[in-house]
Amino acid sequence: MKFHRLICAALAAIGLSAAATAAPAIPAYVEAAVADPYRPAADTALDPERRPADMMVFAGVKPGDTVVDLIPGGGYFTRIFSKVVGPKGHVYSFQPAEMDRFDKNGKRAPIFAIAADPAYANVTVIHAPIDDFSTPTKVDVVWTSQNYHDMHDPFMGPADMAKVNKAIFDALKPGGVYIVLDHAAAKGTGLADTNTLHRIDPAVVKKEVLAAGFKFAGHSDALRNPKDDHTLKVFDPRIRHHTDQFTFKFQKPEK
Repeated sequence: MKFHRLICAALAAIGLSAAATAAPAIPAYVEAAVADPYRPAADTALDPERRPADMMVFAGVKPGDTVVDLIPGGGYFTRIFSKVVGPKGHVYSFQPAEMDRFDKNGKRAPIFAIAADPAYANVTVIHAPIDDFSTPTKVDVVWTSQNYHDMHDPFMGPADMAKVNKAIFDALKPGGVYIVLDHAAAKGTGLADTNTLHRIDPAVVKKEVLAAGFKFAGHSDALRNPKDDHTLKVFDPRIRHHTDQFTFKFQKPEK
């Protein structure tokens, strides 16, 4: 009996060790970026749902990197990238000119104010049509969250995704990564829900990005929600901030 208890204890210890290594530790520079006191309350309130620390670890963003936040929205991730890469790194927030139609009462998109804020001095806005995506220098990471589907919609042209994904490929350094995070549509729906439910079939994203020359480098389940049946618009209060989201990592080959 004593031997049995010892075996059970040893197996339990192994199980605990495996569980401990399954979740990567959050680096101090990521913790500090998420705890940035300049982040607005509206952003930090979303942290439990958006899990920014886990997303930074998955993307592999680190101090000194050059990152592109493609279609930054309110700048939720731009601010975090700014603090993670630090003064030796840089963040380019690519704001498509097609988004100008959403500027209201003479106010430009929030990203312009963020880039003008001394607290985020390493942020530069690139303002150009989506099909003209380019960067001044080669970059380590291109990131787009909850907006890949928008590039397929009429208000964005739609974008020529073969051209955009190839331009992203060309902008990355060898070994650089392209992260696509978006609201999942039901399997097999393709592009049918991009302009209605604001969702996209993950298989479509994978097919389009791989066609540009990338290799698939992994996925994160951190934002998956099996309770989302993919039938509601992402802005519906019943699912808002709790949609089933996929997070893909694509890598430009080293050679």
